[in-house]
Amino acid sequence: MFGALGRWFKAVWYKVTGKIDESRRGLDTDPHVMRARYDDVIKGKVNQIHTYKQAVAKLIAQQEKKMAKVKSLTEEVNKLEDLKSGALAMARKAVAKLEGEGKTKEQIHADPEYKKCLTAYNDFAATLTEKQDHIKDLEGDVDEYDSSIGNHKINLQQLQRDIEKLKSEAADAVADVITSKEETELADMINGISKDGMAKELQDMRELRHEMRAEARVSREMAGTDSKMQEAQFLEYARNTTATDEFDALLGMAEGLEVAEKGPSEPKETEKEGSNSILPE
Repeated sequence: MFGALGRWFKAVWYKVTGKIDESRRGLDTDPHVMRARYDDVIKGKVNQIHTYKQAVAKLIAQQEKKMAKVKSLTEEVNKLEDLKSGALAMARKAVAKLEGEGKTKEQIHADPEYKKCLTAYNDFAATLTEKQDHIKDLEGDVDEYDSSIGNHKINLQQLQRDIEKLKSEAADAVADVITSKEETELADMINGISKDGMAKELQDMRELRHEMRAEARVSREMAGTDSKMQEAQFLEYARNTTATDEFDALLGMAEGLEVAEKGPSEPKETEKEGSNSILPE
């Protein structure tokens, strides 16, 4: 019992889902629905491209920021180079003065002016090295951004071409659906299996045509038209036959015609006389 009930529910479910699928197919094959679906797909693709462009724009902004940082650090490096050169020049001047005064190397190293120049030079050199390393790292990031952005731009161009193809495909698909539906409806109408009223209308007109022809035939028969036509055919045949027989008779082609007209032949007179002479007087 439960098995039969289960099969019944399955059958009902299959029927319902079948009708749903049939209705869905009917909607999907509607040209307006198909155009709307293509428009939704194209709109989704356009939104994806817009989001993609925003992401690429952020990468470009990061790249430009790093390039600006590289430019700023390069200016600072140039300035540090100048400061380091200035500290070195001041140290040389101080050493020359101290050496002119006869100071020893230890005394020169202990001189406050020398120490100041040495400390400044070392600070400038250390800062310069640090900024140069930073610039090197930034330039590496900029190169990576440049390669990545180039690939993203190629992808964006391909996506844009895909959208143009989709637009063309949408127009072709809608046109094909409309043409196919028209061809199917025309063929079904001709074959008499159309679901609309055109096939029924054609059938009614064909039946009406047969009915009108039948009514005309009945009317002719009731009016004696057919009998008159038969009499005319008989008279025409008789005239043609008589004319042919007469013509054949004139040509001597008619058999038995002359014999029939003359009748049976009579015995000759001589034969009668000969018979009488042998009788006794």
